Order: sequence, then C-alpha cells, then structure tokens
Amino acid sequence: MKLFLNNKLIDTNEAMVSVFDHGFLYGLGLFETFRTYNGLPFLLQEHLHRLKTSCEQLGIAYTVDEKELREQIALLLSENNLVDGYFRLTVSAGEEELGLPAKDYTNPTTILMCKPLPASQTNEQWSKGKAAICLKTRRNSPEAAIRFKSLHYMNNIIAKREIRSNFSSQFASAEGLMLNNKGELSEGIVSNVFFRKGETIFTPAIDTGILPGITRAFVIELCKQNGYLINEGYFNWDSLVEADEIWLTNSIQAIIPVTALVFSHDRIHTVGDGIAGVFTRQLHLLYQSFTT
Repeated sequence: MKLFLNNKLIDTNEAMVSVFDHGFLYGLGLFETFRTYNGLPFLLQEHLHRLKTSCEQLGIAYTVDEKELREQIALLLSENNLVDGYFRLTVSAGEEELGLPAKDYTNPTTILMCKPLPASQTNEQWSKGKAAICLKTRRNSPEAAIRFKSLHYMNNIIAKREIRSNFSSQFASAEGLMLNNKGELSEGIVSNVFFRKGETIFTPAIDTGILPGITRAFVIELCKQNGYLINEGYFNWDSLVEADEIWLTNSIQAIIPVTALVFSHDRIHTVGDGIAGVFTRQLHLLYQSFTT
C-alpha cells in the first residue's frame, strides 16, 4: 500500500515518524476520517475546517491546499487499486525537544493514508441494523470546551475492550454507547447517536462532551431542511428504551440502524420491530441522494 507522509508518496513499510514527535510522546495531534463516493471525498471541506480550527487551538501551524489534497486522494486510490476508499488524514504536532512545549508547533507531521472500505451491505443486511451495547465505561471529559478528534483515543479503546471482555462473539460488531460522568447519554465509540420518538428527532447536545461529528451535523441539517424537529439535549438510557427508532452516524458507514439495545446477556431490548424504522430508511435514502 502507498501513503503520503509530509506530502511525499511512499510505501507504507517506508513510513517512519520520529520518536521525538509530540504526537507520539504526548498524543498531541488530530485526525479526520472520511470516505470517497465514486472517487470523490465526501464533505471534505467540513472535515478540513474542523481540522484547521482544532490545529489553531492547539498551536499547530497546519495549512492545506485543498486542490493538492484532492489530487493526492485520487492518486492514492489509483496507486492502491481502489475505486473508493476509507481515508485518514493525520496532523501530528511534529518533532520537538522532550518536554512540554513553550511555543507553537511550526513543523507538523502530516500523513494521508487509505484502506479498502468495509464490504457493501445489501438492503436486507442494512435493514437488520446492529446492536448497541450500553457500556459501563463513561465518556471522559473533553480536552477543551469542545472535544477534539485527537490522537488520544484511550477512552474509546477502553470502551471497546469492555465489549470484548464482557460479551460473546455474537456482539463483536456491536457499537458501544457511553454516558458521560453526569449520567447523560453521549456517543458511541466511533459514532454519534440519534433517536426518534413521535414526530421529534433527538440527539445529545455538544456540551455532553461528544465529538461534533461531521456526519452528525450533515444529518441534522438534512432533517431541518425537510421539516423535522430536532432536539439537541440531555438524555439517559430510558430515553433510548422509549424511542421508536435509533440510528448512529459516522463518516464511513453514514447512517446505521440500531435494532437492539444490549444491557447484559439476559437483558436485550428490541428497538421498534427489530428492523430499520421507516424514518431511518427515508433518511438513509435522502443521504444517499447526496453521494451519487
């Protein structure tokens, strides 16, 4: 496989980052994940805006030429024999002396890599949705007023390990959902969460400590533009149990129906009729209309 390291195309086995890079030493860095549809990156400008804004807050001098980045994306697809791909753009603080920084970072490390997308699902497979496990692991507080998509992913990894340690292989593909330290519903390990009750769509507010997801924001706007009421607020597990429909969003899988809530091996709540609900289906089709 090929990747770009500091804008240079190289083989993955040639890629090396200094042990003095503060991304490695202190987790000081950010990343964006996105995918292409028909070779074109979806919502790229929104991803780059979040990345640039976050870099500014961390004192990382990162600038990007969007035209050049789009050319690199196309080249990586070609070099890796992919029609479409799962992309990760990482900006690490870069190499500095050992110790916490006294000034801004002026020479960040950038990495653009890709891999094949997950296997496409049939409509029937998508409709079956996935289970969401209600985790004991709490979502940690964000690094600043709003959570960064940072290289520090320990909380997410601990949450993933909870699933692996406490649930059988039948739940290996389940998403884990976390409350924050106030007991409020926050987000999934790799997703934002939505639910519908009656005529209103609900999703946790940004100040519950969630990542302000790019796909989350896009879906909220889709709903508003089509006349649906959105409530960004503060909820708990009972809110999900009482929901008519639940779905997750992320940049790779877009919209994922949740058809079961798992509290323990012997306490599983079926969501609706156990398949993707009518509204989730409509939203999925509406989303797809922007990607084709």
